[in-house]
Amino acid sequence: MSGKNHTLSRRNFMVAAAAVPLVAIRTRPAQAAEFEYKLATGQSLTQPINTRLDQAVKRIREASGGRLEIKFFPASQLGSDTDLLTQIRSGGVDFLNIAGSVLSTVAPTAGIANVGFAFSDYGQVWNAMDGDLGKLIATQIEKTGALVVAKPADNTFRQISSFTRPIKTPADLAGYRIRVPVSPIFTSLFKSLGANPTSINFNELYTALQTHLVDGQENGLVTIEAGKIYEVQKYISETNHIWDPFFILGNRRSVKALPDELQAIVRREFDQAAMEQRADTAKLNLTLKDQLIAKGITFEVSDKEAFRKGLSAAGFYKEWRAKFGEDNWKTLEAAAGALA
Repeated sequence: MSGKNHTLSRRNFMVAAAAVPLVAIRTRPAQAAEFEYKLATGQSLTQPINTRLDQAVKRIREASGGRLEIKFFPASQLGSDTDLLTQIRSGGVDFLNIAGSVLSTVAPTAGIANVGFAFSDYGQVWNAMDGDLGKLIATQIEKTGALVVAKPADNTFRQISSFTRPIKTPADLAGYRIRVPVSPIFTSLFKSLGANPTSINFNELYTALQTHLVDGQENGLVTIEAGKIYEVQKYISETNHIWDPFFILGNRRSVKALPDELQAIVRREFDQAAMEQRADTAKLNLTLKDQLIAKGITFEVSDKEAFRKGLSAAGFYKEWRAKFGEDNWKTLEAAAGALA
């Protein structure tokens, strides 16, 4: 055999040998997962929470040896936030990432993290949410039938954006039409400051701003950038008026149907997703202001103390102290300091 023929024969043999496992992989029937679940979110596709949850479901499939397959439906593919809240309790979806502000409509105590100007920085936030306040909220959420399956993630401190005028003091909010999430405490806060708040689900927000159904909204910079809110707004006032958590929930029946070892994998991987999302958001908060300025947004300095005094004078803190109850309020103040 010539050297050339030998080389060709060897090459043909290697190609044929390499093709065997590929053919075997293609033709072998796929083994169905033992458990097939759904995970949904209402957040914009590019938000870090969606990236990290997508990675988590892949890790869950791998760590479970393919026994648990979680199909991921981000960005309101299965309905608005309020639709998804119904589905997580009924079993229409098995896992859900939801803002604490929206969750408060069915678990009112979840809204205690949204008390206006309660937290001054992330040190206070994570001390509270990884401690007694987080445990308190989780206990109340689980009375609705859903389970909290991970540490809270970061829906960030919220800022007020506007199309018609910059918002610097409470006087600038007089009669102002502002979108808020479907959450009683948000509505109460802006009414206390003299605005006209309207509850609109996030998946309808861009259109509401574009058509001037409302003139402004309030969200964190991550959400404003990811949802392209900057395209239909001119100003952002740095108020930090509310911090909002994300909670990763599981349908109780779905979670309890999993063997203990699969439950442990789910909690471990969703915990990792939450912690990674916190870090992602911290990095974004350092860069997003410049990015949004480059896209035409004007940032305004707000008088936070004037807003807080306005809430106090309107009875906001007194009202919500009574609604949440003295013991719960003391748990909040233990982490955030006195509120009045």
